Amino acid sequence: MASHRKPRNTGQLIPGLRTSPAVGFTAAALTSVALMSQTATAATAAPKPSLEEVQKKVDDLYRQAGVATQKYNAAKERTDQQRTRVDGLLDDVAERTEKLNEARQELGSFAAAQYRTGSAVSGTATLLLAEDPQEYFDQSQLMNRLTSRQKEAVDDYQTQQIETTKKREEATESLETLTESQADLKASKQDVQQKLSEARELLSKLTAEEKARLAAIERKKEEEARRKAEELARQQAEEERQRQEAQEQAEQEATAGSGTDSGSDSGSAGSSTGSSSYAALAAKVIDFAEAQIGKPYVWGATGPGSYDCSGLTQAAWKAAGVSLPRTTWDQVKVGTTVSVDNAQPGDLVFFYDDISHVGIYIGNGEMIHAPKPGANVRVESIYYMPIHSVVRPV
Repeated sequence: MASHRKPRNTGQLIPGLRTSPAVGFTAAALTSVALMSQTATAATAAPKPSLEEVQKKVDDLYRQAGVATQKYNAAKERTDQQRTRVDGLLDDVAERTEKLNEARQELGSFAAAQYRTGSAVSGTATLLLAEDPQEYFDQSQLMNRLTSRQKEAVDDYQTQQIETTKKREEATESLETLTESQADLKASKQDVQQKLSEARELLSKLTAEEKARLAAIERKKEEEARRKAEELARQQAEEERQRQEAQEQAEQEATAGSGTDSGSDSGSAGSSTGSSSYAALAAKVIDFAEAQIGKPYVWGATGPGSYDCSGLTQAAWKAAGVSLPRTTWDQVKVGTTVSVDNAQPGDLVFFYDDISHVGIYIGNGEMIHAPKPGANVRVESIYYMPIHSVVRPV
C-alpha cells in the first residue's frame, strides 16, 4: 500500500544540487563578516602623513632629483665629447676615402697607359685595381717591372687603404659608445623627471592651510640656518681680527729688531701675495654669481638664462678664467679641501653625503647657489643643507 505521509520540507531545490534553508542565513552572515572586516581594515589604514613627513619626503625627492641631474650632466658631457669625436672621425674617414680614391685613380691611369702601349703583361689593369695589389705583385713577381713612380703609387694606395679601414673601425666603435651614452642620458633624464613629478604630486595634494603651515616650517628651518651663519660670521670676524693684530705686532717687532728676520718677513709677504691673488679671482667669481641672482634653476642648464647648481659654479669660475668640471662629483676633486671655519669667499661648498649640490661661499656663512626646481638663484645660509665639504678650486 502506498504511503500517505507528508514529505519533509527540503527547501528550494536547484537541479543537480540539494540545499538547506540554513544556506540563506549563512550567506547573510558571511556578507556581514566581510563588511565588518572591510570596516576594520579602513579603520586601521595608515594615517595621513604629517606635514613634517611630507616635507622630508619632498626634500628627499628633490635631493634624488639632484643626484639624477648630476648623472644627466655627466652623461651629457660624455655624449657631447663622444659626438665631437665621432664627427671628427667621420670627417677623417671622408678625407681619407677621398685620398684613397685618388690613389686608386692614379693606379688606374698607370694600368690604362700600360694597356694602350702594351708595355705590360696581360692583366696589369686588373692587378693594379685589386683590393690588395701588393700581394698580387709579390705572388706574380711583377713589382720589378714597375717604375719607381708606379711603385710609389701602389705604396700610397695601400697606406691610404689601411689608414681608411682603421679610421672606419674607430668611427664604428665611437658610434657604439655614443649610442650607449645617449641611452644613459635618456635614462637620467627620465629619472629626474620622475622624481620631480613625485614631489609636485605630493605638494599638490596639500590644502591651502597645510601649504601655509608647511611654509611656516620652511621659514623656521631658514631662520635656524641664518642663526648658524651669523655665528660663523662672528667667529670668522674674530679670527680675522686676531690675525690682523698678530700681523701688525709681527711687523712692529720686525721694524724694531735687526734685519735678521728678513727671511720671515719675505715668507709672510709671499703668503699675503697668494691670499691677495685668490681674493682677486674670488671677487670676479662672486661678481658673476651676484649678477645671476633671480635667474631660474633649470636642471642641466649652464646659463646664461638659467642654471643648475654645478652649472652656476662652473660658469662663475669660468668668468674668473678658471675651468671647472661639469658635475659636483668632479668639482669636489679640484683644488684643496678646507674646513668650514676657514672658508673664504669664492670657495665651493658641497652638500649631502652624495655630493649632489654645490654653492659659492660669499662670506658671513652665506652662499649664492641655484637651489632646486621652482626656485631662483639666491643668497642663502650654507647651513640650510647638511655640509659635505668646502673646496678652494685654486
